[in-house]
Amino acid sequence: MSTDPMSATPMPSTSEVPAAGPAGSFGQPAAGVPVAAPVATQMSAIPTPSGGIPMPLAVAPPIPGVPALPAQARPGLSPDPEWFRTAVFYEALLRSFADSDGDGVGDLRGLISRLDYLAWLGVDCVWIPPFYPSPVRDGGYDISDYTAIDPRYGTMEDFRELVHQAHQRGIRIIIDMVVNHTSDAHPWFQASRSDPEGPYGDFYVWADDDSGYDDARIIFVDTEESNWAYDVERGQFYWHRFFSHQPDLNYRNPAVIEAIHDVIRFWARTGVDGFRLDAIPYLVEAEGTNCENLAGTHEIIAGIRQMLDREFPGTITLAEANQWPEDVVEYFGTEEAPECTMCFHFPVMPRIFYALRQGSAEAIRWVLEKTPDIPAHGQWGTFLRNHDELTLEMVTDAERDQMYAWYAPEERMRANIGIRRRLAPLLDASRAEVELAYALLLSLPGSPCLYYGDEIGMGENIWLEDRDAVRTPMQWDDSPNMGFSSVVDPGALTLPLIQAPGYAHLTVATEMARPDSLLQFTRRILHLRRAHPVLGRGSFLLRPTSDDAVLAHTRCDEPSVEGAETLLCVANLSATPRSVTIEVPELAGKGTTDLFGGCAFPPVDDRGRLTLTLGARGYYWLSVDRTEPDDAPQGDHENHPTEEV
Repeated sequence: MSTDPMSATPMPSTSEVPAAGPAGSFGQPAAGVPVAAPVATQMSAIPTPSGGIPMPLAVAPPIPGVPALPAQARPGLSPDPEWFRTAVFYEALLRSFADSDGDGVGDLRGLISRLDYLAWLGVDCVWIPPFYPSPVRDGGYDISDYTAIDPRYGTMEDFRELVHQAHQRGIRIIIDMVVNHTSDAHPWFQASRSDPEGPYGDFYVWADDDSGYDDARIIFVDTEESNWAYDVERGQFYWHRFFSHQPDLNYRNPAVIEAIHDVIRFWARTGVDGFRLDAIPYLVEAEGTNCENLAGTHEIIAGIRQMLDREFPGTITLAEANQWPEDVVEYFGTEEAPECTMCFHFPVMPRIFYALRQGSAEAIRWVLEKTPDIPAHGQWGTFLRNHDELTLEMVTDAERDQMYAWYAPEERMRANIGIRRRLAPLLDASRAEVELAYALLLSLPGSPCLYYGDEIGMGENIWLEDRDAVRTPMQWDDSPNMGFSSVVDPGALTLPLIQAPGYAHLTVATEMARPDSLLQFTRRILHLRRAHPVLGRGSFLLRPTSDDAVLAHTRCDEPSVEGAETLLCVANLSATPRSVTIEVPELAGKGTTDLFGGCAFPPVDDRGRLTLTLGARGYYWLSVDRTEPDDAPQGDHENHPTEEV
């Protein structure tokens, strides 16, 4: 008998639920097996906007693909200017999320129709990658018009309605702003190449030869041999840090800076809550440098922040800067000259995966110890997977080789300097490892960002080109095209549906109907995190443990915070059970309570030590009592076992 670590009530294992049929990945029924009505199962109370207790639903949706849900609360936006500290972000790749008009391409109206689902799941902010007109040679990050919407995705009216509907549900919206480069189809570039002396002649970085900035690395090593490309029409070379069809803007030209400010103003007026600033370390070039993280780049980012604070106060910026922590921290700026509100912490992500295979917490502990303090106005952003490859740029050569051996044994699983795979297949559909990865993601410093489909354990298609392997249509139900689109011709879909055994049958509808599904687990842990804001706003401190396989840390509110609490988070990265002693001297004599099951746990002893037993890939979030318990249980305590399906 296995026990769900998110509930105090045991759940039947797959072998003990004959009515539901044989199980596949993540507790789902095997492909082709009919799903019986779910058995009512007691679940722990979870705070929801309506104050109710979430229960699995078995009602057939009235519209194919749209989850059947009770009406979700519409509380509007919280006035809290620090909302991003406790928020859970969710990346919804528009073209692959939900198609409302049956053309095979996801769109804004499709996303609007799934906002109740995202509210139910526990999402606080939706991040939407580029939806601008584009040749789509780089997933839309090759923009040909900054102030329009690709008609495949909808209209400006649709976008404003999306923002309005999301805000009604208390969900915020941030969008991608690609500030480093444009598509070579952008009118600015076309004017620059055809009229060097015109107003756009100096909007890009041009040179008579390709010898400049030779200390800059090539990022897309699979496809590019140089950071320069020759333009026949202009008779000069232009600079590009990414694909050759993405020329870099020339930020030494003040007109470029003002043009980008105007673009950001345009979208800020629609009511969006923030911007993810794409690829910002490369904005300025200088000879004798690697052309990354230069002072001029920081001045540009600070200027964007100043403009937003002055004209659109409360609008956040999230930096995508795939750099070492000591370099990324500079993108927060200072209290006197702030830059970004948030920055993605790239180096911690691969080390979570490294630790899971190494069976040791040392890699995670090392990168966290190397992470500098950040200004009070800042917050880290964390993630496990997203629309790009799992980047391995911020690891050593030896670590990269080991990661490839563990996670990408086939050459087609690799892209550039990384791995183009989704979360569940990376972890071999191990429910225990996925749960542990989420428990780490949601308790480490920063605000977590989930990738669409990972909440149901979606698979990948490594036979698709480039990063499209992880960008396939969302799987909503078992209607045609998995509820993503009503298009008749499957060939018209933006990308093929997943057909891989063990993953093709996974859908939102099926997992909503099963209390023990990965989707239900994800929802419970997201709502649990929401109920304990200390996990987003509290201070972070690593704690010494007697076993290197176990990572322990505390999250602590300031005493002045209303409802201040202290949590002790413990994770066993090993595939075998461990008994561990954790040193928390200032908590001596305090009682502890397991947040997942609600059970009292042993108190910290008088020497400030707590001894626990954790199962393989086990984890705890323990609430520390504010006063010493009168009668707390003594001795070791086993954790909730997790199950590998």
